[in-house]
Amino acid sequence: MRTEFVPDPSATREEMEAQQRAVAQAAIFDDDFDFDVELVGTNVGPLVAGVDQAFLGDDRAVSAVVVTRGETVVERAHAVTPLSIPYIPGLLSFREGGPILAAFEELQTDPDCVLFDGSGRIHFRQAGLATHLGVILDLPSVGVAKNLLCGTPVDSTADLPAGTRVGIDADGRVDAPAGTRIGYAVQTKQYDSSNRHVNPLYVSPGHRVGAETAADLVEATCAGYKLPEPTRLADAYADEVKRTIDT
Repeated sequence: MRTEFVPDPSATREEMEAQQRAVAQAAIFDDDFDFDVELVGTNVGPLVAGVDQAFLGDDRAVSAVVVTRGETVVERAHAVTPLSIPYIPGLLSFREGGPILAAFEELQTDPDCVLFDGSGRIHFRQAGLATHLGVILDLPSVGVAKNLLCGTPVDSTADLPAGTRVGIDADGRVDAPAGTRIGYAVQTKQYDSSNRHVNPLYVSPGHRVGAETAADLVEATCAGYKLPEPTRLADAYADEVKRTIDT
């Protein structure tokens, strides 16, 4: 682990933002792994982990990691930890990063890549949750967000057909040269009816993955759902654990 980058929720905002810039400098936004992307989602493919959380009030989190190989769940791990600070846009890793790392400490499996419910390079300082934790764990990682934090789509993202990608480029809100490709809006599913629409996912490289490959990984792991199967299963597992604690 790159322990120097472990997020400290007691740091000042200026210290947090400085650390994020350092994380972005350490991140690799290009493919740097040894598994075959074409085998992702198959039963002979790499181990893909999904990460998500559920919350117990405002002060505790259930962090869940589910490792899959194709349709097989290889391992599930979780941790229940306190939350030290409220949600602050752009500083999510300082609220949720420590709890997620606690769940990874419970994991016996070594995943080949990780999909996070949150942004990667689509971030003001190019260091969203997927980038921050990807660098700490030194694992190929991808951010899968439901909303666009920053950056500008190069085309409309409304009512896209399934399988469509729209590039997201850096703009004046991102610490990157204007026009840098920082991710994609990926339409993983769409209704046939004109009265119902599914919004795209905003996919970005976290660490050791390029923008195009990040989109490939998400599309390869969506099993007929909007969300990639590893993060969908992690979401369900976090809720399952939460129910046992609530009762």
